[in-house]
Amino acid sequence: MIKNGNHVQVNTAAAGKGAGGDGSAGPAGTRSSAPCSPERRGVRVWCDGCYDMVHYGHSNQLRQAKAMGDYLIVGVHTDGEIAEHKGPPVFTQAERYKMVRAIKWVDEVVEGAPYVTTLETLDQYNCDFCVHGDDITLTVDGKDTYEEVKMAGRYRECKRTQGVSTTDLVGRMLLMTKAHHSTRNIDSADYQQHTDNFGKKGHSPWTGVSQFLQTSQKIIQFASGQEPQPGDTIIYVAGAFDLFHVGHVDFLDAVHKMAERPYIIVGLHFDQEVNRYKGKNYPIMNIHERTLSVLACRYVSEVVIGAPFAVTRDLLDHFKVDVVCHGKTNLYPCSDGQDPYDEPRRRGIWRTVDSGNSLTADAIVQRIIQNRLLFEARNQKKEAKEIAVIQALKIHN
Repeated sequence: MIKNGNHVQVNTAAAGKGAGGDGSAGPAGTRSSAPCSPERRGVRVWCDGCYDMVHYGHSNQLRQAKAMGDYLIVGVHTDGEIAEHKGPPVFTQAERYKMVRAIKWVDEVVEGAPYVTTLETLDQYNCDFCVHGDDITLTVDGKDTYEEVKMAGRYRECKRTQGVSTTDLVGRMLLMTKAHHSTRNIDSADYQQHTDNFGKKGHSPWTGVSQFLQTSQKIIQFASGQEPQPGDTIIYVAGAFDLFHVGHVDFLDAVHKMAERPYIIVGLHFDQEVNRYKGKNYPIMNIHERTLSVLACRYVSEVVIGAPFAVTRDLLDHFKVDVVCHGKTNLYPCSDGQDPYDEPRRRGIWRTVDSGNSLTADAIVQRIIQNRLLFEARNQKKEAKEIAVIQALKIHN
């Protein structure tokens, strides 16, 4: 059981002095999701990027950036800019804007931010400095997109999250192997071919594929919250929440709007359970990765890791659940054929929520498969530019 930190008001003025190990601020955010008003000057931080296929690595970057100041502004590039400099994005700009807004450490999103970060942009939004991971971002002609702000001393770095990248997630979907999240699979011929096509061939430290290792410290950094308060409506939802995407965000947003003071608990099923009812190679992301992805969402108050598939009397009583919700997606039966929501239906607390968004993990996989060659070419081009920079740095040093 993991508690998140969006449902109670906390003081985030000293965010950079928290106990998160690498600058984490501890309890993050408020129910309104804007813990620091832009009117109160404080330290204003700028981040920007493509934020395509948003994952917990992106969220961790933004968490670290927020810990360096008081108010975090995130610029998101357009589809056209990404296509010019990197190749085709998986998600549309509208989808990417919504995903970034749903990350609990983000205070403001700037749509259509320029691909190259300039002092003019920082000044326009009254930002003290910008923050980026300890990798490198290059323009179509191989130039560092942060060169100008670095020269001016208005650039900070945060640690890149090891073990995850958009490159790796795309590769997992293309492989379609049932045990892709098992370390045994790293030695397979298919996986080695994947690493050749998606980042290992040239040995770039930024695009290369690695394995995520969950730690208790990482969970603490993502989730440091409070118990539900008197007057809160406790809402329980459960599922795989695989490849945490804009469809999930719209669903959780709709659930969040059901009550004046919602306290949303998300039950995440273990990998084996997800594979039982979804089959194929699902889940794409393992339980540890899915936990961090869900915890980063501003609408979520608490996560149950390895929740039982059937919503039982004991679960409802333990969490004092007021409402149980499910989206318009497929409702899978238990392994014995029973309805997993029989108990909440019997109690009259079952609700079906229509988010208006039908996007699923299956649909995302289809986007990738249909554009496989484009994505392979995109990542090979990206790595080639990175290797050129590394070699230039070696010569210079």
